[in-house]
Amino acid sequence: MTVFGIPIDFVLFALTLLGVATIHHHTLKVALAGALVITLYQLVFTGFKAGAGMPGLLAHAAHEWVTLANLLGLLLGFALLANHFERSHLTDKLPHLLPDDWKGGFLLLVIVFVMSAFLDNIAAAMIGGTIASGLFKRRVHIGYIAAIVAASNAGGAGSVVGDTTTTMMWIAGANPLWVLEAYVGGLVALMIFGSIAAMKQHAYQPIQKDDTPGQNVHGVRLGIVGFILLAAIGANVWFNLYAPDVLGRFPVIGAAVLLAILVTAPIRSPDWSLLPGAFLGSIFLLALVWCASLMPVQHLPAASWPTALGLGFISSVFDNIPLTALAIRQDGYDWGFLAYAVGFGGSMIWFGSSAGVAIANIFPEARSVWAWLKAGWPIAVAYVVGFLVMLAVVGWHPHPINERPAATAAANVPTR
Repeated sequence: MTVFGIPIDFVLFALTLLGVATIHHHTLKVALAGALVITLYQLVFTGFKAGAGMPGLLAHAAHEWVTLANLLGLLLGFALLANHFERSHLTDKLPHLLPDDWKGGFLLLVIVFVMSAFLDNIAAAMIGGTIASGLFKRRVHIGYIAAIVAASNAGGAGSVVGDTTTTMMWIAGANPLWVLEAYVGGLVALMIFGSIAAMKQHAYQPIQKDDTPGQNVHGVRLGIVGFILLAAIGANVWFNLYAPDVLGRFPVIGAAVLLAILVTAPIRSPDWSLLPGAFLGSIFLLALVWCASLMPVQHLPAASWPTALGLGFISSVFDNIPLTALAIRQDGYDWGFLAYAVGFGGSMIWFGSSAGVAIANIFPEARSVWAWLKAGWPIAVAYVVGFLVMLAVVGWHPHPINERPAATAAANVPTR
């Protein structure tokens, strides 16, 4: 069934996204309602990718549950990790290390960018948001919030352990050096959106100039933060190298993070009261990911740099995991360009990446599409400029992936 040639499924998803954009005080209800309506529509009328009726729904759910469970584990776990980091009081000792003007805010974005190269982009964004909250006395401009998300996504785009989309390409057979060129565009973009956002933040609330008196850094909590991050990185790298098939059957990374939190809880307990709010924010993202997984996207336009550029804009409203999986099956991309596009493109809207949804749990005011677009417009400009600089400096060089059987496993990699 179509409307003006557009499948009803896409119309329903577009209406859901429009509702999220306009009714930002009820985003969870809108997302859940959209997920329910789309699911019922396919259950009754069209069937699912895995088949018709209830068997098709159950088969689709069996395929998607790892992605959803992994996202839930990461979002909940990193909310508690951010609490550990905040209570370590390290941010109270940072002011004398950072410049006192707008360059201090810019340097913080650079730190987030670098962290995301070897951490999950959710963790990098959460840590960056926690530091910003302390340095700017909890008065953080929404444009700067968006910049933190953008820095975490751009920083992970050039590393096969920095973002799930690049990990998917790696498993499928892409050389890790192929995605490294994404840093050409990422660094250019960071200079553009980072400097503008830092200046806006300085005008809105200057950075704290002196260390907070009487505060001592709690080394034990910092050690717990490091242990949780090592658990996430270790699980990601080990299973990618030695048991990639397990990643498609079990939410390994999310489970590793939650297990690390439980193991360290007797030493220093996190603030468990944060979990209900983090859970609701997580369910919102999971509802949108579920909606995206139901869309009848069977093919993409021919692999080319304009297609890759367009996928970046699509990634701001459409989960980048299925987009990347489709691109891998299609083959013929320059994987550095694709990594930059689908990794950084989601930063243009707050729910376009899991890092954005996670940081909205720290700053609820970010849950407004219009406010995000109005204050974070430099991100879209930086995305296009960074992409064009990549074309001029690196050039479009497609690399066919020869390890075709691995592509199937890549489509099932569990986190964003």
